Amino acid sequence: MSDDFPSSKFERGKIFAKTGLKLGTNYARRHLKKAAGRKESREESSRFHTENARQVFNEFSKLRGTALKIAQSLSMDQGLLPEEFTEVMGEAQYSVPPINKALARSIIKKQLGAYPEQLFRFFNPEALAAASIGQVHKATLRDGRPVAVKIQYPNVRETIQSDLGMAKLLIKRFVKNGADLDDYFEEVQSTLMEETDYIHEGEQIEAFHRRFSGDRYITPRWIREYSTQKVLTMTFIEGKHLKEFLDTSPSQEKRDHFGQLLWDFFHDQVVQRDTVHADTHPGNFFFTDDDQLGIIDFGCVKKFPIDFSNKYLRLLPIHMADDIDKIRDLFLELDIIRENPDNPRKEEQFFQFCMNYGRAFAEPYKTDEFDFGDQEFRERINRFAKEPPIMNEPRGSKHFIYSTRVHLGLYNLLMKLGARVNTRKSREKALAVLEEMTA
Repeated sequence: MSDDFPSSKFERGKIFAKTGLKLGTNYARRHLKKAAGRKESREESSRFHTENARQVFNEFSKLRGTALKIAQSLSMDQGLLPEEFTEVMGEAQYSVPPINKALARSIIKKQLGAYPEQLFRFFNPEALAAASIGQVHKATLRDGRPVAVKIQYPNVRETIQSDLGMAKLLIKRFVKNGADLDDYFEEVQSTLMEETDYIHEGEQIEAFHRRFSGDRYITPRWIREYSTQKVLTMTFIEGKHLKEFLDTSPSQEKRDHFGQLLWDFFHDQVVQRDTVHADTHPGNFFFTDDDQLGIIDFGCVKKFPIDFSNKYLRLLPIHMADDIDKIRDLFLELDIIRENPDNPRKEEQFFQFCMNYGRAFAEPYKTDEFDFGDQEFRERINRFAKEPPIMNEPRGSKHFIYSTRVHLGLYNLLMKLGARVNTRKSREKALAVLEEMTA
């Protein structure tokens, strides 16, 4: 990675503009071919979308920050963009290059008042992990405690609004004309402002530690004196990520144990109706040697409005009961389907898809124990995730951006684990909360 990190609005604007020009040229050529009567095969269409998505992803990778966060959000939004685009954007979860060592070192000096080797007994200049907004280094405090030091990339927070404005212009090339993206982008902007405030994240670390840390879960502690809004230091959690854990060929008993912890952690948050850890990504969970579930990264936490939480919880019993009329009514309330669509046949197709997807999602709750290693269930969920009818317009409440990310992320973790999970208690608790909310 060169020293020319694009941190100013002008530099970032040039990259967005170049990307927009490339896409505009590509779409113009495609339109001329169609206007001339040349039919496009499915393979050609797929290749066109993949190549365009690759261009966007390559440029967004240079920008990191808001651009990559948008890519991550879009990769979870089923039905808004072509499948090829969401597959490429999904790489934003994993393929982020770190900034160079000198820049990381200077950020710490500016934020904490001294270079890392002066502040810490040990500081590893090689990034342990790199994500869209910042990267993490392992270090040791003077008192011997191992810590993780998260460094925010330059000017991420300052360029959020301008990045989102330019990204919206790009995304509109893919979506249906006239589609209103404002609510979606406002939700992403609000969340990004919180994620780029590391003082806020430190407070969330402490809040989740009070709520969950104990015999079953382990969470970091915030080291306030070594933290600012753009540098976050926390105690280090030892453990294996999902892939490392699976590489040890764990027993079914171990898989079930950690699967149950993941399931209970998610549902305990729902039942408590407080903030929810909204980044259910494999990199944010550790499987420890003493059988605890380690949980990290509390930048993306959400507190959903009561009205949305109520409706979201109602999806469970009506899908379990397979009450099609109530499902349709609730989908209308959640803005998933339209009451007077331009294309009724296509709208009905989308309704059937969403209803069947909901049935699949509700399946684990129908029995007291569910096997997420079931191949048929896995194939069904993956098929729904990969083959939505393309509506090319945002559908549903803006809060689905993060609720879907959490729920689908949980299922993906459990399916990779092949875990058998007791679902009875969580189902009963969720239905009790729903009854209380609607009383």
